[in-house]
Amino acid sequence: MAPPLGNNEGITGRAVRRRALLTGAGGAAFGAFGLSACSRVPEEGKVQGGDLLERLRDSGTVRIGVAGEVPFGYIDEDGEVTGEAPAIAKVIFPRLGVPEVKAVPTKFGALIPGLTQARQFDVVSAGMYINPTRCEQVLFSDPDYLMLDSFIVKKGNPHGIRTYEDIAEKGLKLASGTAYAEIDYAKAAGVKDVLVLPDQVAGLDAVAQGRVDAFAGTNVTVRTVIKKNPRVEATKPFQPEVDGKPAYGAGGFAFRLSEKNLRDAFNKELHKLKKSGELLRIVKPFGFTEAEMTDLTLRKLCPPVKGVSS
Repeated sequence: MAPPLGNNEGITGRAVRRRALLTGAGGAAFGAFGLSACSRVPEEGKVQGGDLLERLRDSGTVRIGVAGEVPFGYIDEDGEVTGEAPAIAKVIFPRLGVPEVKAVPTKFGALIPGLTQARQFDVVSAGMYINPTRCEQVLFSDPDYLMLDSFIVKKGNPHGIRTYEDIAEKGLKLASGTAYAEIDYAKAAGVKDVLVLPDQVAGLDAVAQGRVDAFAGTNVTVRTVIKKNPRVEATKPFQPEVDGKPAYGAGGFAFRLSEKNLRDAFNKELHKLKKSGELLRIVKPFGFTEAEMTDLTLRKLCPPVKGVSS
């Protein structure tokens, strides 16, 4: 199983995670850590029940936002949406009475604005990490996975890299992806500069060509991209820390603040998948293992404000 949940401060303090920075229109960065919990909402909205589920059943189609990131959610060579999160959506929504799942590709930084403002899609299905900043803006499902970090390094790991602290202490060059929270983990560990690249594929190339010593990403992402490349390897997965606290990386589906009924119905089906073991069977083709399965709940990742239900 995934590592047990430790002190909650590691989640609600400075624990932003992979792709955790870009949440505003056009990819505006939210650099503040430690915002209050998920039930606090912007002035323009509040958590409500909503009737979107009924409308989706009437139309027979749900639109999911994806961000073109392997293995979390992307469009394959045949033009079909696939990945860990879309695969889950394709199972759950038909069970909710919505048989067709239609993908709307966008940039990761545009996912939350596309859901809450432009309303280009009905749910974010991109393996989005749950953190207090985002919980101010959307309703999350309970997490469907918990992730550790890893590095892409040259074959043989010549610098003996294991953690972000190793990068800092040895003065090595590190890269990570656009909006990856690994950037903040590295800086918290004392890494002064992180080269920001478009994605893990660009990171692999940078390591293979010697432009950087390591590329930081999630364990599954790194493990997936290095396959069949003899010039690089993945380091052993590790739990990143910020200010001495574990920074947990748990991902889920995001819904509008006004659609609690849809979120709750989705959660109910998600829990059934977890209990039966079907969830692991669904995501296994995308590189997920028993180690990424988790019983963490949204309440532990984004504790509700007292007196307000999330």
